[in-house]
Amino acid sequence: MKLVRFGDMGAEKPGLMDGDTLRDLSGVIDDIDGTTLGDDSLAKLRDIDPASLPAVAGSPRIGACVGNIGKFLCIGLNYSDHAAETGADIPEHPILFFKANSAIVGPNDDVVMPRGSEKTDWEVELGVVIGTTAKYVSKENALDHVAGYCVVNDVSERHFQTQLTGQWTKGKSCDTFGPTGPYLVTRDDVPDPQNLAMSLDVNGKRMQTGNTSTMIFTVAEIIEHLSQLMTLHPGDVITTGTPPGVGMGMKPQTFLKVGDVMELTIEGLGTQRQEVKQDA
Repeated sequence: MKLVRFGDMGAEKPGLMDGDTLRDLSGVIDDIDGTTLGDDSLAKLRDIDPASLPAVAGSPRIGACVGNIGKFLCIGLNYSDHAAETGADIPEHPILFFKANSAIVGPNDDVVMPRGSEKTDWEVELGVVIGTTAKYVSKENALDHVAGYCVVNDVSERHFQTQLTGQWTKGKSCDTFGPTGPYLVTRDDVPDPQNLAMSLDVNGKRMQTGNTSTMIFTVAEIIEHLSQLMTLHPGDVITTGTPPGVGMGMKPQTFLKVGDVMELTIEGLGTQRQEVKQDA
C-alpha cells in the first residue's frame, strides 16, 4: 500500500493511493501515525476495497507521510562512496544524530534557508518507519518491526553542522529541513530495501545517483544497533544516509541558493520537489 497524508499543515487527513487516485481514509482511521502502523492495523487497511473510499478532488497539499512522529533518528556517513567524497573514514558503528521534529514538512513544501545560512545542502535518503516496538532485536528479525519506507531529504546547513561548536544536530534541525514522503510504502511492497535506486536533481541537473546496496550498515543492522541503545516505538522514523553527490563533496563546493528547485526520487517510493526560499 501507498499511504498518504493530505491537506493543510497541521490538519492533514489520512489517505491511500488507488493507482493514480487519492482515496480518503478519514472515515476509517484518524491519522497515519504510531497508533495505526502495526501489522494488524495495516492488515485491516489492506482488506479495504479502495473503490469503496471517497476519491479526493483536486490537487491537495501532500503532508509528511507520518503524523505525530516520535523520534527522528538519522544515520550519517552510511554510504561508502559518500564517506569517500567527504574524506571521512568508514565508521565502525552507525553514526547517530537527531533531527528536530519541527524540521518535518511535506515532500513538496518549500525549503527555507535560515538566517545566517551559508552552506545549505541536499541529501536524498531512504526513510524507515517503525511499525511495532523494537527493543534488543536482532538483524535477522529487525525488518519485522518496519511499517514501511519513504523518501526523506535530509537538508543540512554545513556551516551550522561543522563550524558552530557542538553536534551535527545544529545543522540538521532548521525549520523545513526534513521533507518526508510523499508515500509511506508498506514493507510488503518493498521486497528488498537494500536494492533501491535513488537520485536527486537541482534545477534539472543530476547531483546524486545511488543505490541503497552501497550502504555500509543495512536497514536491518541499523535497527538492531539502535534497538540496543533505546526502544524504537511505532511512528519513529529513521533516515539512513545519503549516496555521493552532495554539495559539500563537490570541487568547488556548491550549495543551494534562493530559487533553486530540488527533485528527489527513490525507486518505488515516489518523488519530492522543493523550491528553496530564504527566511526573513
